[in-house]
Amino acid sequence: MNPNAHSHSTLLQVKGLTKRYGGIRVFDNVDLTIHAGEIFGVIGPNGAGKTTLINVLSGAVPPSAGTIHLTGLDVTGVPLHAMSRLGAIRSFQQTNTFHGKTVRENLVYAMQFGGRHRGDVKGVQALLDAFDLGARMNEPADKLPYGSQKLLGLLMAFVTEPQLLLLDEPAAGLEHHERDRIDRFVHAACRELGSAVLIVEHDIGLIRRLCSRIVMLDGGRILAEGTPDEVLSRPDVLSAYVGEADEEHAC
Repeated sequence: MNPNAHSHSTLLQVKGLTKRYGGIRVFDNVDLTIHAGEIFGVIGPNGAGKTTLINVLSGAVPPSAGTIHLTGLDVTGVPLHAMSRLGAIRSFQQTNTFHGKTVRENLVYAMQFGGRHRGDVKGVQALLDAFDLGARMNEPADKLPYGSQKLLGLLMAFVTEPQLLLLDEPAAGLEHHERDRIDRFVHAACRELGSAVLIVEHDIGLIRRLCSRIVMLDGGRILAEGTPDEVLSRPDVLSAYVGEADEEHAC
């Protein structure tokens, strides 16, 4: 099955989504539609509002305005723990494991948090082995190398069997040779679980490989939407990235 050969049924519908902190607008009037089984990318310069978008979609923080519908259900403002039970699960830019607990215990706790109680999640053993974690199930998670902790965090999201997987810079902090594991993980989520995946990522090569559609956020607004080739060939998109690179170089 091609992971990008997604169903046309709408899984996530976002209308007019806005988040402000006091007088600071993080993003404004964002509209998104994600289909069941789709791999959807969100790109943009630093400070564009990408991580905050994931925070709002996952229920970590409420929106200031707008609506969120998941499988037709209005979930606007539903908190994180309840969203996880409804099948919307997020990952984090940094490692986010239960320190002092083993790899196995981390996976069990994640399943319980997501309301799953059976231990035979399809495809998880193959991923554990591919990520070199299968033989380390009884080791403390906080003793693993950073890259392994990051991959364990992704597997903790996987074992909840999400309908919607929200990945916040999954390749951040990984060595170059580890990044193909993100491809394998995303394909497995789509193939084995039928998940839709929203990816926030700066690795444009990964976005091109995985995503059927992307949006570009800039200054809290959607600047462009389409296929990766369509969006990344636009002069205004390139200008936004070049401008960010120039600012970083000046610093």
